[in-house]
Amino acid sequence: MNYISKIRNNEVLDVVNKANKITKENHSNVVTLERAVLISWWCEKGDCSFCYMNAEKKRINNPEKAKRKVNGILAEVELCTRLGWNIEFLSAGYNSFSTEEVKNISKKMYEITKKGTWLNVGITNELKEYGEEIIGVTGSVEVMNPELHEVVCPSKSLEDIGNMLDVAEDLGFKKAITIILGLGESLEDINKLIKYIKEHKIDRIIFYSLNPHKGTKFEKSSPPSSLYYSWVVSTIRINFPKVEIICGTWIDNLANIGILILSGANGITKFPLFKMFGTKYGKRTEEEIKWTERELQGTFTDINRLGPLKSQYNPKYDAHIKKYIEESLKDKY
Repeated sequence: MNYISKIRNNEVLDVVNKANKITKENHSNVVTLERAVLISWWCEKGDCSFCYMNAEKKRINNPEKAKRKVNGILAEVELCTRLGWNIEFLSAGYNSFSTEEVKNISKKMYEITKKGTWLNVGITNELKEYGEEIIGVTGSVEVMNPELHEVVCPSKSLEDIGNMLDVAEDLGFKKAITIILGLGESLEDINKLIKYIKEHKIDRIIFYSLNPHKGTKFEKSSPPSSLYYSWVVSTIRINFPKVEIICGTWIDNLANIGILILSGANGITKFPLFKMFGTKYGKRTEEEIKWTERELQGTFTDINRLGPLKSQYNPKYDAHIKKYIEESLKDKY
């Protein structure tokens, strides 16, 4: 669908300019680099039609083999912390880890980052088990049109996600949702998104553009246009001046970064961090942010920030994470 054909070009520019002004008035001048920490490549439900886990579930016979080693997770978190990156959220497929295991990982992450992380492990009724290691709860909404949502994400209803977020508020946690653009939604669906944000008092919205994965229904689809993406983000920023907005883009769409920041994004995510760090792609990312006249938190290019091949945050992890750091960044030292 050519979404932007229904929007006048000057309307896009108008809303972007208005959103940029609102962002400057209500937020700091800092743009963050965000990274989702995935702890498993398997999901018990595995029926979201856009998700690579949909294809992985057919391939993986033993879900235990899809679980990452905890020390590898902590190595990644430490490297992100050294480079000034935020942890977007701790993410796992349904029932890939128990609540106790997720809490244990989160507590160890807290020892490194000194702050709570966002949780994104699907719809759960066990939020009361978490404490200061968690700052907020993320609901993977993906698409707001109810009929389309039932087709795209049949096992996680909008109502159930909303109920979980309401419980999260009662427990004192912040609330976030994820939205993927390019799944077949219409321009009118943004009104449903606005209503959902208001009803559940959402603190943070994470937008992604469709990344077509092989083996899924969308493998031959194209990501949405950058102007459509910016129109959606700008419209949400105008309606919600205080909300935090994170936007995801991919290594082949780095040109989206500048327009998304001007549209209201406080942070950028969805990069292959270790592949891009210290390369022309990392430099390009920093240049995109520079031209928006924003201040970048974190780095994609400063080799000195990588630090030593041992933990800077907790010595008891030294022997365990050294090999993970060497494997991830062996060509950067």
